[in-house]
Amino acid sequence: MTSPQPHGTPVDQALHRSPHHARSVAGHVAAVEDLLRPLRSPERTERLPLREALGRGLVGDVPAPISLPPFPNSQMDGYAVRSADLPDGGGELRVMPPVPAGASPDGLKPGMAAPIMTGAMLPDGADAVVPIERAVPDRFLPPAAQSAEQATVRLPPAAPGTFVRAAGSDVLAGETALAAGTFLGPAQLGLLAALGIPDVTVYKAVTVLLVTTGDEVVEPGQELPAGKIYDSNGTLLEAAMTQAGLVVRRAGIATDNPDALRALLRAEGSAADLIVTTGGVSKGAYEVVRQAMENQPVEFLHVAMQPGGPQGIGSFDGRPFLGFPGNPVSCLVSFEMFLRPVLAGLLGTPAPRLPLRARLAHPLTSPEHKHQVRRGTLQSDGTVELQGGESSHLMHALAGSNVLVHVPEGVAALAAGAEVEVWML
Repeated sequence: MTSPQPHGTPVDQALHRSPHHARSVAGHVAAVEDLLRPLRSPERTERLPLREALGRGLVGDVPAPISLPPFPNSQMDGYAVRSADLPDGGGELRVMPPVPAGASPDGLKPGMAAPIMTGAMLPDGADAVVPIERAVPDRFLPPAAQSAEQATVRLPPAAPGTFVRAAGSDVLAGETALAAGTFLGPAQLGLLAALGIPDVTVYKAVTVLLVTTGDEVVEPGQELPAGKIYDSNGTLLEAAMTQAGLVVRRAGIATDNPDALRALLRAEGSAADLIVTTGGVSKGAYEVVRQAMENQPVEFLHVAMQPGGPQGIGSFDGRPFLGFPGNPVSCLVSFEMFLRPVLAGLLGTPAPRLPLRARLAHPLTSPEHKHQVRRGTLQSDGTVELQGGESSHLMHALAGSNVLVHVPEGVAALAAGAEVEVWML
């Protein structure tokens, strides 16, 4: 989807990049990864019980301590049999006492069939299961008749292995059950529980200090004076980050006073792993974030992406810092394109966005030298309807979307029916 990362480190590339040449999306992803790699340190791990590990990423491989299933068991309610006792036309076998789930049964005697429940251990000597509905009679006999070993049942032939779950057919003891970096969702936690593992070592959740900037921005619920707008970025990014498993600290709205912003970041940033700001990163006259970062190792640059081109990256008083643009769609796209995938790759969480292929319901145009990210709605027929236009203020269009639509750098136009990559939101 994105162009390959150029040779050399992102810092080297920045030093030699023409001021009129935008960094590629892949190059900026690499720069963010370099910045945040220390979050993968051994000091930022913890051991958690399974019930508290949902949404975290595994620190190391988890080998299976036992096989799953741990013993051969029945896939059906029916009769456990020796396949050799049932010739091509089937046969009549005497009925042994039943094998309920959880029992350790006696071995299967020649010429006999053992009533067995789904999940129950297969008796020694048995190598197949005949479902109860294929038996004559097609119901289990009364307990008294089963225990007497006098009753008989007619069964059709069964090949070895029929309706038998072999020991280790899911995972063998000693095999890697989950690899390092795996995102722990319900299925992964369920597997660990099935293996008898009560707790797991995971990366600690990342704490982010999120700061919205701008004299023009007021909190929702307050009176809206002329020339002001309500802050959507704080709510938008906090929700996206929280949903992705980050711990978000909000510091309110910072004014366009660089000294005040520096004081706020110093007061609030020491307890955070990462500082993220929105707004104030372009080349205008009142770009407070740029001004506040003077004498800090922070670079402000343009990424070849629409929306979300202006970006800030570096550190503030030694704390990793990312500066996102101020338009709402731009800041969310910045999170989805740079912060979310980098954290997923480094820490195994959040889960990566699911990429799919879809066909455009109508044509589009795109800046040829930029990677364009549009909002869209994926339909049940595999087509994607674009929502809104290219502008980065269209919150209503974003709210009506369920995918991000990617138009790679180098593409100026696509016709209706053209195939594109989309990320499920």
